Amino acid sequence: MLVNVKTMLEEAKEGKYAVGAFNTVNLETTRAIIEAAKELSSPVIVQLTEKTFDYAGGRAIFHLIKNIAEFYAKDIPIGIHLDHGKNFEIVERAMDIGFTSVMYDGSRKEYADNLAATKKIVKIAHGRGVVVQAELGNVPYLGEVQMENIDWEKYMTNPDQAVQFTEETGIDTLAVAIGNAHGFFRERGEPDYERLSSIAERVHIPLVMHGASDWHNGRVVEVIGRGISCFNVDTALRMAFIGGLRGALLSEEETDLRKILTQAKERTKVAVKEKILAFGSAGKA
Repeated sequence: MLVNVKTMLEEAKEGKYAVGAFNTVNLETTRAIIEAAKELSSPVIVQLTEKTFDYAGGRAIFHLIKNIAEFYAKDIPIGIHLDHGKNFEIVERAMDIGFTSVMYDGSRKEYADNLAATKKIVKIAHGRGVVVQAELGNVPYLGEVQMENIDWEKYMTNPDQAVQFTEETGIDTLAVAIGNAHGFFRERGEPDYERLSSIAERVHIPLVMHGASDWHNGRVVEVIGRGISCFNVDTALRMAFIGGLRGALLSEEETDLRKILTQAKERTKVAVKEKILAFGSAGKA
C-alpha cells in the first residue's frame, strides 16, 4: 500500500530504526525491492532519478511501481520518491506524474541559493501535499571532484546552517553529509559521528544518509543510533543485479530472457533483504 513518506520516516525516527530507500530502473529491480520488503514485513521506499525517467518513461515506471505496491503488497507501507531532483522542472514533472515525495538537491549551489530555491519548491510542493527532502552539505560523486587530498570540512553539513535551513525552508527530511560519498568515490576515513549527533540534537526532522551502500553494519548501527532514519541504496543493487545477470549469461544454453532476468532479480532481492535487516526495519510494517 502506498503511504506518506514523511509519516513513514517519522515512525522510523521514533522507533530508532531506518527505512531503506532503494533505487529502481526496471520491472525486475522493482519486484526485488517490494518482494523483499513483503517477505520481511518492512516499510520501504522505491525511488527514481531523472535519468530513470528518461530511460523507462516517468509515467510508465511510476505506475508500474504503484500497481505492484497496490496489488501485490497491500499490507506493506511503500513510498515512491524522486531522488536527486536537480531543478524545479524535474521536481514539477514528478509531481505532475503523481509523486507524493520528492528530493530537491541544491547542494551544489552556494548556501544562500540552495536556501532560496528550496524555500520556493517547498511552498509549491506543500501546496500540492507533496513531501520534500533537501540536501545540505555535499555528498561527492566520482568524477565530480578529485579523491586525493579532499578537504572534507568543505563538504560536510554545518550543524548551525542545518538548523537555519530546516526552519526557514520547512523541508520534511534532510540529507546530511558527514564524510559519506556516492558510488565508488573514496569516503572520509571515518564518518564524522559527532557532527551527525550535533545535527540530530538540533534538527527535529528525519535525517537521510546518501552514499552508504557499501557501509558495514557497524557504521550503519552507529549512525542510526545517532539520528539517521533513512538510507538511500543504489550502488549495492546495481552490483547485485549485474552479478546475477553475468552469472545467468555464463550458460550459453539458456535463451529464455525471463529466466535470465529472474536470476538477476533474485540476486537483487538478497541484497535488499541484507540492507533491510541491517537497517532494523524488518517486522516494522
